[in-house]
Amino acid sequence: MTKNKNIIIISDSTGETASNVTDAIKVHFDIEQLNVVKFHNIMSNEEIDKIFDEVKGDNLIYSTIVNRELLKYLRSKCNENKFLFVDLFEAPLAAAETFFNQEAKREAALSHQLGEEYFEKISAVEFAMKYDDGKDPKGIALADIVLLGISRTSKTPLSLNLAFKNYKVCNIPIVPEIEPPKELFNVDSKKIFGLIIDQDKLNEIRQKRLESLGIYSFAEYSSNDRIDKELNYAMELYEKIGCKIINVTNKTIEETSVEIISNFES
Repeated sequence: MTKNKNIIIISDSTGETASNVTDAIKVHFDIEQLNVVKFHNIMSNEEIDKIFDEVKGDNLIYSTIVNRELLKYLRSKCNENKFLFVDLFEAPLAAAETFFNQEAKREAALSHQLGEEYFEKISAVEFAMKYDDGKDPKGIALADIVLLGISRTSKTPLSLNLAFKNYKVCNIPIVPEIEPPKELFNVDSKKIFGLIIDQDKLNEIRQKRLESLGIYSFAEYSSNDRIDKELNYAMELYEKIGCKIINVTNKTIEETSVEIISNFES
């Protein structure tokens, strides 16, 4: 049996790639004692020197450092100390450079940055769900974008679409009989977007919605008089707030999202 062996992971990012490789490999061996030590976010020769001052014994070095100069220095230190050295990235990167006919970026922590983007997106989706359909007016102050609209103007799908683009979105339903949240008048109107739609199109959408639910007695919801009242009320509110008005008639969710983002970032 092999005893007192050390695997030293040295990475310029989180070191998770090397950790996963180590876990996958060590199950193939009967090892009574194995120390796995991880050094992450290593960016300089001085940090490598400090590592080699600390590590002792019989060591296998796994590296996922991508910077060529730093990698060269690490390799020289391993040779100097007679440590077995394995670069987990160089062969795959070199093969990919040949395959894609371009040089790899070789920037530290790129995969970690992608991970952060993923979690930011998840956070934005959770935000959209928490503050969907006026559930909590506090979201108005916290949101990047606030969507206003009467029923069936695609507030929720728009909120989620924008969330997948990493925007925190709160949407508020507009109903003539209900006073709008006072928070709408306490934030920058540039982040508020009032959704509007043509009367005939909205009538058609609401009729289909009622039919899909098997409801045929709630005629007022899809009547022209009711729709006209709601649209007029919404327009008056939008003008009072001073927000950008977006017409969603015959537009896809993606098209409307692009228009909102364009106005928001301009």
